[in-house]
Amino acid sequence: MNNQLLKAFHRALSSTKKTIIIPHKNPDGDALGSSLALHAFLIKTGHDSRIIAPNEYPEFLDWMPSQEEIIKFSQLPDESTQLVEDADIIFTLDFNQLSRIDKLAPVVEQSDALKIMIDHHENPGDYAPITYSDPSKGSTCEMVFELISSLDHDQIDASIATSLYTGIMTDTGSFRFPSTTARTHQIVGTLIEKGAKPNTIHQKVYDNYSFGRLQLLGTALNNLKKIDEIPVVYITLSQKELNQNNFKKGDTEGFVNYGLSLAGITLAAIMIENESEKIIKMSFRSKGSFDVNQFAKKYFNGGGHINAAGGISSLNLDETEAKFRNAVIDEKSQFNV
Repeated sequence: MNNQLLKAFHRALSSTKKTIIIPHKNPDGDALGSSLALHAFLIKTGHDSRIIAPNEYPEFLDWMPSQEEIIKFSQLPDESTQLVEDADIIFTLDFNQLSRIDKLAPVVEQSDALKIMIDHHENPGDYAPITYSDPSKGSTCEMVFELISSLDHDQIDASIATSLYTGIMTDTGSFRFPSTTARTHQIVGTLIEKGAKPNTIHQKVYDNYSFGRLQLLGTALNNLKKIDEIPVVYITLSQKELNQNNFKKGDTEGFVNYGLSLAGITLAAIMIENESEKIIKMSFRSKGSFDVNQFAKKYFNGGGHINAAGGISSLNLDETEAKFRNAVIDEKSQFNV
């Protein structure tokens, strides 16, 4: 973070402000962790802070410090709208296009509050006068750490450290994705010194699944398919299969990584039917130079990072599977086969 940007943050927070923090729809560990950490910091430094999430988040994140204070727009739209209208500053965390907050987007667009974006995805929008964007970072939590540390490092306590560690751990795939750097580990070391407990956090996130979730994983792995002569595998999950395994939000988190764990595979994808939204949700993971960010943009109205991205399809599951196979074949030259 450069000095000019840091000065902008100092100016924005130089006096007591009513602040709103908004993570993206279906918030993950990084979105929640960065939001909760910034929220705790703002409270500690005298600001009136609220977190408004567009909707619910997975049960395996409902232990995080102060998560019970999060207001869900999907449950309390009127209260949420009033808070946004009254805000002096709106922080948007872990996303860079207002479309990522669904029905909350027009409320934010119409607000006169100062908008501040903190995000690590590529191609940021221009809605925020203060934009802290760094796609080289493995997580938004790393960026929030840098911000808090620059503003007042002594405010980082065990609660803030726990939230930030959770987001960094989940968004770096437990520190195995290419975006994990020496600086990532330096930050994590500091967070541990400040009170984050890695073993406890890991157990709460990864060792707390339901029986149905493991059964659903079995179904997903049984559906795993490989495309002939191309190092690509993919998983499909229908709404019927989700229902049969008592699906809950977050149950499919990380499923796509199982495909990428296979020897010789460069690209893994998962396609999940969402009957209520009438779409197929897609996640892509890659190794090496295959750019799933560009792949998702080109074929599935999505985006993300070079090695991790998401997309959507308005076709049915069978048609989406066929489109994916054709897209991969079209990009065959990118796999060096």
